Amino acid sequence: MLTKKSKYGLKAVLMLAEEAGRGPVLVSELASRQRLPKKFLEAILLELKRHGLLQSKKGRGGGYFLSRKPADITVGQVIRVLDGPLALIPCVSQTAYMKCEECLDEQTCGVRLAMKDVRDATARILDNTTLAGLNAQVARVGRRKRQ
Repeated sequence: MLTKKSKYGLKAVLMLAEEAGRGPVLVSELASRQRLPKKFLEAILLELKRHGLLQSKKGRGGGYFLSRKPADITVGQVIRVLDGPLALIPCVSQTAYMKCEECLDEQTCGVRLAMKDVRDATARILDNTTLAGLNAQVARVGRRKRQ
């Protein structure tokens, strides 16, 4: 399940992707426009900044902005920064692998085989979904809805 931390983080970076090239956006504006709790959002944005997905500018005209183009940041990157590995169990994780204590043979473990397929499918979707692509998809749905 996607945590609120990742959900709020994704909402914020998608808005920053929409604003890309127009300058930094204040945390208070992000929180207000996305209806997110400001203090929680501040912590999320700091974490995304620490991992290089965001940059910030202090002072007048300051705020947060994407460190790269929206087409170069994926949903998978954001979720991994905020929630850690995509795998549902550690024995199929590519970034935080750990052998299960109770497992006799990983190669023939049915649970592991199923969860590896889930991890692979999830990663394929999230790692091929960019902020730019997702915003374009949202815009298309919005246009259809208005017609």
